[in-house]
Amino acid sequence: MLSKIKQSWKVKDVRRRILYTLMMILIFRIGTTIPVPGVNTSIISSLVSGNSLLALYNMFTGGAFSNFTLFALGIGPYITASIIIQLLTVGFESLKELQKSGEEGRKKMNMYTRYTALVLAIIQAVGITLGVVKSALSSDSIFFIVTVIITLVSASMILMWMGDRITEKGLGNGSSIIIFVGIISRIPSDLISVVKSVQSGTLVLWLAIVLAVIMLVTIALVTFINEAVRKIPVQYAKKVVGRKLYGGQNSHIPMKVNQSGVMPIIFASSLLAFPQTIALFMGENAQKFVSTYLSTSGDIGFWIYRSLEVLLIVFFSYFYTTISFNVDDIAENMKNNGGFIPGIRPGRPTIEYLSKILSRITLAGALFLAVIAMIPAFTVHFMNVNMSLAGTSILIVVGVALELKRQLESHLVMRSYQGFLK
Repeated sequence: MLSKIKQSWKVKDVRRRILYTLMMILIFRIGTTIPVPGVNTSIISSLVSGNSLLALYNMFTGGAFSNFTLFALGIGPYITASIIIQLLTVGFESLKELQKSGEEGRKKMNMYTRYTALVLAIIQAVGITLGVVKSALSSDSIFFIVTVIITLVSASMILMWMGDRITEKGLGNGSSIIIFVGIISRIPSDLISVVKSVQSGTLVLWLAIVLAVIMLVTIALVTFINEAVRKIPVQYAKKVVGRKLYGGQNSHIPMKVNQSGVMPIIFASSLLAFPQTIALFMGENAQKFVSTYLSTSGDIGFWIYRSLEVLLIVFFSYFYTTISFNVDDIAENMKNNGGFIPGIRPGRPTIEYLSKILSRITLAGALFLAVIAMIPAFTVHFMNVNMSLAGTSILIVVGVALELKRQLESHLVMRSYQGFLK
């Protein structure tokens, strides 16, 4: 593996992409340390520690929210906007056609997503400033409040732009990388907290060891399911073109068990965190309702929250698989190129066969992801240990890490190098 890293560093284009990604990550981490002026961060930190939803939101921002820094909103508005736009493509045929219309259509879809993200960022900034952190503001003047709102929205839009640049000029999905960095940045403080708890006697040593083993097993299982592939055999008929004979080879269609990758986990977490923003506009009763029934701290809220998380993971797994793996197009391409699945007639039978297999493996992958998300969640909840790298965060970190490995591997393969981990 070290030799492959050295090889990737020797390739100018790959080295440039790595350095560009690291530069954007550095800017992101600097932004998470610069506080918004005129805000008492100690009050916000106490609010975060007593609210599981705020703690989840703080985890995705890499601790920026508890310190109320420039990137306190994080990449959340852009992620939520992506969910909304992609859900609308299912219900509106014009958006679906726009999505299929090539580069120009993709640019327009990105433009709609950015505008939606801007609106959501404004709503979220207003809700947080006038609701969650109002008691922490040093002044209640309209000018100061508007300044804080503009600062939060502008920084969130900069973060969205940075994610797009990482996607275009870096190593891959910029939004996922930003969330990934935010999560792993909390690991050192979590480890220090666990060590102090063991030293003080509030946490028994063997429980800490059990927690570490469960996390390692979870990481291994998530890696296994993310890399699992069902290979559908495909045979191409021989055909004569001029004086040459083409075709006659065997191939396969790789159908991943977790076709949608890490996005269902990110989308599910974003949607579950979003009701808090809505509750801020509806008074204390709504906030109390959300804290009671959509919070992992209470018994009732814990079961409701985790049940909704499981359902959303399954839903977005099917949703993303439908978008990313179009069985109609694959069957049509196979037919046009003289390919067929042994024992299955081309055309409609092939579509039905692929759809049946895709539905089964997607359900298996989605349920497996949901179970893996619940195991650390239950462990942390009943052991009363606060760890950022647990449940959903493990799924995100492992998924993004594997995706980064594949992105880097693809750049090496394009330049006649062997696989990154082979």
